[in-house]
Amino acid sequence: MKSTGIIKNIETLNKKRIDILLEKGVIKEISDGNTLQGKVIFNGSNSFVSTGWIDLHVHAFSDFSPYGDEIDEIGVKQGVTTIVDAGSCGADRVSELHERAQQSLTNVYSFLNISKIGLERIDELSNLSWINQQACIKAAQQFEDMIIGLKARISSSVVKDNGVVPLERAIKISEQLKLPIMTHIGSAPPKIQDVIPLLRKGDIITHFLNGKSNNLFDQNGEPLTVLREAISRGVKLDVGHGNASFSFKVAQQAQRNHIQFNSISSDIYKKNRIEGPVFSLSNVLTKFLYLGYTLEEIIKGVTENPAQIINKPDLAKLKEGMTANLTLFDVIDSQQNIIDSHGHEITITKVIKERGVVTNGKFIEL
Repeated sequence: MKSTGIIKNIETLNKKRIDILLEKGVIKEISDGNTLQGKVIFNGSNSFVSTGWIDLHVHAFSDFSPYGDEIDEIGVKQGVTTIVDAGSCGADRVSELHERAQQSLTNVYSFLNISKIGLERIDELSNLSWINQQACIKAAQQFEDMIIGLKARISSSVVKDNGVVPLERAIKISEQLKLPIMTHIGSAPPKIQDVIPLLRKGDIITHFLNGKSNNLFDQNGEPLTVLREAISRGVKLDVGHGNASFSFKVAQQAQRNHIQFNSISSDIYKKNRIEGPVFSLSNVLTKFLYLGYTLEEIIKGVTENPAQIINKPDLAKLKEGMTANLTLFDVIDSQQNIIDSHGHEITITKVIKERGVVTNGKFIEL
């Protein structure tokens, strides 16, 4: 059943109260708060509305373990209307992800793993024969409605003795496809100083706030030269929290040096959704609220910015006549303890909590 009714008196990020009239899932009218009459499907008096949240880094292919989950479990059920699978599948099985995406309420895009086996195993770039350029190009072209880039996980446990060779091959493939690369960074080898200079304008570094020894900040907490140079040439920075890739200490170093995230993502999959430290995208957003970022900056990191990165700007538009793509959420006073990926615990007093979504014609209250 398509959603029809009014989201009543809800606050936008620019502190304006509005009513949103939905008619069969389409935004029929946006009016000043408390002016529209009719069936109220959500009372927004204590809530905020934004365009639908976009999680730029998830793992949504449930067949794979540990990095896998059901699409809607990490999508609409968490207040996220659009997920971007970060390389769960390579050419061998991306057709299955595409098929499942068609059956889900959540919008799905994907970075295609340059290894044809994807995350069937977690050293997917240890054997260079698994990087099949022809198969990769064919898959990207066949599923161009879903694939918005390539994924290369460049850390020691993944590439083994291959160093930056997988990334160099990814670049060659991306140049043919004219698609960006999302590059996972982690433990050395290869050294971060050998990885980052290869990235180009529009490419994405994910896990940029990780606290491993091979990270983007020196022992004094200052940004490495390769990081500043990458930002200058237009490389994007994605959080990609995950099980082992977000440090409060490094996040504070970045903030102190005015190194701004482009997108806040969760790197969520079943294990870290259930057991933590991720739990949900809203839990990750709450950590940035604690760090002192404004609500507007935070929500921009899951709406406007990732929409631009994946070249889907309409996902970040709220206007009459469009199919509704909305996330409804609260910012509530609640004292809780939360942890980063390294087990460091902090006490927070404000929490961002999803309340509902409107996507693909449906309103889902959470």
